[in-house]
Amino acid sequence: MSHKAWMKTVPTENCDVLMTFPDTTDDHTLLWLLNHIRLGIPELIVQVRHHKHTRVYAFFVTATYESLLRGADEIGLRKPVKAEFGGGMRSFSCEEDYIYENIENELYFFTSQERQNIIRYWLENLRAKQGESLHNIHFLEGQPIIPELAARGVIQQVFPLHEQRILKRFMKSWVQAVCEAQPLDEICDYFGVKIAMYFAWLGFYTSAMVYPAVFGSILYTFTESDQTSQDICCVVFAIFNVIWATLFLEEWKRRGAEFAYKWGTLDTPAESIEEPRPQFRGIKRISPVTSTEEFYYPPWKRLLFQCLVSLPVCLACLSFVFLLMLGCFQLQ
Repeated sequence: MSHKAWMKTVPTENCDVLMTFPDTTDDHTLLWLLNHIRLGIPELIVQVRHHKHTRVYAFFVTATYESLLRGADEIGLRKPVKAEFGGGMRSFSCEEDYIYENIENELYFFTSQERQNIIRYWLENLRAKQGESLHNIHFLEGQPIIPELAARGVIQQVFPLHEQRILKRFMKSWVQAVCEAQPLDEICDYFGVKIAMYFAWLGFYTSAMVYPAVFGSILYTFTESDQTSQDICCVVFAIFNVIWATLFLEEWKRRGAEFAYKWGTLDTPAESIEEPRPQFRGIKRISPVTSTEEFYYPPWKRLLFQCLVSLPVCLACLSFVFLLMLGCFQLQ
């Protein structure tokens, strides 16, 4: 079922993430998952609704403001600090919540992207206990439930809901405003830092391409038709491109660092010390680096897969291409 079908339904107040199920899903599966969500993640508010035209059930998921504050503390969400407390960006802490900007206003403290990110973090980290199963699906201890059910087709989709009000505003201030600057801060608030950083780079790259385009057009217009003049212009244009590319890269490093500092991602923790994604499979062990429990995948298993699967497949493909090349030569 498409996202648009749900967008045309009667809107549900205070819904951030939508979880849909196939039309063949039985009541036992819905009740089993609903019970696990309510017991395992008491911070979430789940409403069960039925789409009468397609006969599909869906969970409309949201959370209270107080629960979102605890979730922001749990995931280390970076928020701007009030000027009287030093300013800048800092990971959110419930113990010092008074130092953050707009903490008193629950409508503006979290962006829609931040709310959805916290809720999806909770959903994807709902883990099974030892011996739990649903029909013919047997979960390992500590295995994420929702990603596994989505991979098995029990859950059809899990996606955040758009806000039509903000999308209409983007249509005017971003899509239709071709000659105006992009609303990068609003894009960051709604879509997240990664999307905003991409469009920031895209806009910077498009603007920077004006210089080689203008210079190349001038050279093309005033270059003589003889071979010597054309060769000289090619060398000049190549030197210009080398200088332009160097300046472009250095300027983007500075501009990208400005955006990273502004959006609070300049000094984020390295990926090596972050929590693994919920779909990661491995055995539990005590980390020799952090001395905490973690999932570990032995290197010999990766090597075994590479030797028994990846390498034979690559060799088979190379052999096929080589034989095909010999066949072409033979036909010629």
